[in-house]
Amino acid sequence: MAHTPHTPTIVLVGHGMVGQRFLEALAERGVTERARVVVLCEEPRPAYDRVRLTSYFDGKTPDDLSMVEDGFMARHGIELHLDDPAETIDREARTVTSRAGRVIAYDTLVLATGSYPFVPPVPGKDATGCFVYRTIEDLLAIEEYAKTARTGAVVGGGLLGLEAAGALKGLGLETHIVEFAPRLMPVQVDEGGGAALLRTIENMGLIVHTGTGTQEVLTEDGSVTGMALSDGSTVTTDMVVFSAGVRPRDQLARDCGLAVGERGGVAVDERCRTSDPAVYAIGECALAADGRVYGLVAPGYEMALTAAAAIAEEETEGFTGADTSTKLKLLGVDVASFGDAHGTTENCLDVVYSDSRAGVYKKLVVDEDGVLLGGVLVGDAESYGMLRPMTGSKPPVAPEQLVLPAGAGAPVSLGPQSLPDDAIICSCHNVTKGAICACSSLPEVKKCTKAGTGCGSCVKVIQQLLPKPADSGMCGCFSYTRSELYEIVRTMRFTSYAELLDSHGREEARGGEGCEVCKPAVASILASLTNEYILDGERAALQDTNDHFLANMQRNGSYSIVPRIPGGEITPEKLIVIGEVARDFGLYTKITGGQRIDLFGARVDQLPAIWGRLVDAGFESGHAYGKSLRTVKSCVGQTWCRYGVQDSVKMAIDLELRYRGLRAPHKLKSAVSGCARECAEAQSKDFGVIATANGWNLYVGGNGGATPRHADLLAQDLSDAELIRLIDRFLMFYIRTADRLERTATWLERLEGGLDHLRDVIVHDKLGLCDELEALMAAHVASYHDEWAETLNDPERLRRFVSFVNAPDAPDPSVKFVPERGQIKPDLTILTLEPLTSTDSLEGASAR
Repeated sequence: MAHTPHTPTIVLVGHGMVGQRFLEALAERGVTERARVVVLCEEPRPAYDRVRLTSYFDGKTPDDLSMVEDGFMARHGIELHLDDPAETIDREARTVTSRAGRVIAYDTLVLATGSYPFVPPVPGKDATGCFVYRTIEDLLAIEEYAKTARTGAVVGGGLLGLEAAGALKGLGLETHIVEFAPRLMPVQVDEGGGAALLRTIENMGLIVHTGTGTQEVLTEDGSVTGMALSDGSTVTTDMVVFSAGVRPRDQLARDCGLAVGERGGVAVDERCRTSDPAVYAIGECALAADGRVYGLVAPGYEMALTAAAAIAEEETEGFTGADTSTKLKLLGVDVASFGDAHGTTENCLDVVYSDSRAGVYKKLVVDEDGVLLGGVLVGDAESYGMLRPMTGSKPPVAPEQLVLPAGAGAPVSLGPQSLPDDAIICSCHNVTKGAICACSSLPEVKKCTKAGTGCGSCVKVIQQLLPKPADSGMCGCFSYTRSELYEIVRTMRFTSYAELLDSHGREEARGGEGCEVCKPAVASILASLTNEYILDGERAALQDTNDHFLANMQRNGSYSIVPRIPGGEITPEKLIVIGEVARDFGLYTKITGGQRIDLFGARVDQLPAIWGRLVDAGFESGHAYGKSLRTVKSCVGQTWCRYGVQDSVKMAIDLELRYRGLRAPHKLKSAVSGCARECAEAQSKDFGVIATANGWNLYVGGNGGATPRHADLLAQDLSDAELIRLIDRFLMFYIRTADRLERTATWLERLEGGLDHLRDVIVHDKLGLCDELEALMAAHVASYHDEWAETLNDPERLRRFVSFVNAPDAPDPSVKFVPERGQIKPDLTILTLEPLTSTDSLEGASAR
C-alpha cells in the first residue's frame, strides 16, 4: 500500500511464533491494507517453530522450521527488520528506538517479546561450556561445542529440559538430567506419571537426578568440568545446558512505565491492552487478565487473534484464559496432560491404569457424577485426541474403559464422530469439530482453519473426521489401492497379472488387457514378491519403457548403461574396463551424482554386447532403469578421513549388495556418512545412515529433486546388525503400504501417525509384523539375480534386443550423433517451417 502522512502505523516488537500469528491475523482482517506495519526482530531470521526446535538435531534445517510463508511480508507490505531489537519506548512521543538507531513513530504498539531462559544464580554459570536452550543460535552453539565433549548435563527436567537432554544424547554425549522437583515434568504429570517417565528415560541410558539442585558449576581454566549438587554429590561433565524454566521478557515495559505483575509479565486486560491503551502485549511476555502468564503457544495464538481483532475494531469475546493441555513426544516417549491433571477439584476421583514393565501410565480425573475433569497419559497417549475434547462432559462409557488396553477388561474405541460439533479439536488454533467437518480434505482444513499446523497432535483426529473418498481404487481396472493389491497378491500367491485382473479386477475390466497405470504397478508388486526375471512371458508386457530393455531410453532413442559400483568404490582395473567399453562402442561418459559412471549412446542391439564386456569384468546391472534401489553413496569414512568414526564405505557396500534389485513403488536412494559432517548427504535420501561414536543413526523419508525433504531420524546409536534389521523392516513396510509411484518422503508424510507410527511398527513391532517383514527381505536377498547376466545366458531372451523385429541385424538409422567436447551428443532433427510464397498453396485449399 502507498503510505500517506495519515496512514496509521502499527509497530510489532518481537517476531516469534505469536508475533507471526498476529501479523497473519492483521492480514486476514485487511488491516495491512490500510496501515503501515513495522516489525523489529531481535534474531537474525524470521519467526520459526520453537515447538519443533529439537527437530533441528533430527535433520531439519532452520529454513524447514520457518513459520513465514514465502512472499508473505512483501505481499502485505510489512517492513521486517531482522537482528534489530527495540531498545527504548517513548510513550509520550509514541516512538520506538531500535538498536540500529531507527526511531519509528507508532499509533499502536504491540509487544510480543516472549520470554527468556531462567539461569539459576550459581557460581560458574557463565563459564565456557554453559548454554541455554531457547533459539536456533543456541542449538548451533551447542552442536559445535559438543564436537569436543563427551558428557553433557541439563539443568531442568521439564519440557525443554528433556528435549535438550534428547539433543545431547543424539549428539553422542553421555547425558545427565538434574531436576530440583521430586519428579520429571512436575507441572504436567503427577507422581505416577513421573515414575513411569523416569523408568523409560533411564532405560534409554540417560542419568537422572531428581530432588536435587545445582549449587555450582565447576570449572578449570574457565571451562566447565562438572557440577556440584545440593545433595552433596558431583557430576563430571564437559558442558551444561540450562533449561530450568522461562521468565517473561518485560524489561521494555518496565522501563517505559507500563504496569507489570508482581512476579513479572506485562499486565493486560481481556483485549490484551496494557495500562496504556495504545500498547498491547501478547504471548509469553503478557500477564493475562486471569492473572496467569501462559508459556504455551496456543494461548499465545489466542492473544494474537484478540489483539488483532481489537486493533481492527472488531467485536471479540476477549482473552480470559486458555486450555493448557499438552501432548508431546519427549525422547521418544508420548506424554500428555489435559484439564485438571493433578486432581485439585474438590471431591474428585482418580481412575488409574499403570504398567511399569511397558512404561505406560494413564490417569483420568472425574467428579462424583463421572464428568471428565482431566488426565495424565505417559507412554501411550493415543487416546489424547479423543479425551481432551471430552473434558467437562460425561463420557458415554465408564471412565475405566477409556484407559484399559486391548485385552484387559472391556476396552472401548470411541470415534471422534461422537463428539459434539462445538468440541475443540485443535487447541493451538481453537478450531472446533464443526469447522473441520465443513472441509473435505486435510490440506483444506489446514488452509482454511490452520488446524493441524501447530503442534500436530490433532491431525489423526482430523483425518478421522474427514470424509473418505468414494472410490480409492488405483485405476479403472481395479477398485483396490496399490497396498491392498499387494496384500492380495501376497496372501493368495498370484504370479500372473491376468489371473489377478480376472479375479479381483472391476467387473467391466475382467478379461481385458488392463491399462498403463495398473500394469507396471502390478509388475512391481510381482517382482518385489517373487524376484523372477521381469521379461519372461506375460511379465514383459507389463513393464515400463526402461524396463523393457533393462536400460534407460534417452531422447534420441538410444540407451544408457549404468553398471553397479557399490558404495562408489571401484578398482583401477574396473575403471579401465569402463573406459575401454566406452571407447570401443563410442559412448558418452558421465560421472553421476550417485557415485557411478553412466554410459550414453548405445543402440538397443548393442546392449547385450556392452553388458557382456561389463559382466565379464565383474560388473552387474545398476538398475538405473527400474523402480528399485539405485545407489548407496558413501564418504571415505574412518579408513581415510581423520574425522570419520565408522567405516562408511564397507557399510554402504554391504547395504547396496543386500538391497540391489529390490523392486519398489518408486526408486530408492541411500547414502552412508562416516561422521556428522555428512559428506555423503545421507539426510537427503530415502534411507540414510550417519556414523556416531556409538554406532549408526538411521534417517528415513528424505529426497532431493523438485520438492526436497530432509529425512527424519528414526533410531540412534545402532549396531551393524540392528541397523540392517531396521532398514529391512523399513523397506518392506514401505513396499507393502505405499501407493504407486510414491516416494518414501511422500509416503511418510501421508502415513497416518507419521514417523511416530512408523517407529511403533518397525522399531517396537506394535503390529507384530516385524518377523514377516524380515522374512520377506530374506527371501529377496536369497533369490537375487543379475538381470544382465540372466539375459546373456539365454539366447531366447537375447532375441528381443533388436531395433527392428523383421530386420534384426539392421541398426536404427535414426539414432545418430555429432561430436561435442571430445565426446558425442544426440543429433536431433528439428522440424522447421518455412513461410509460404504467394504461389504456394496448402493441400485442400481449393476445396474451401
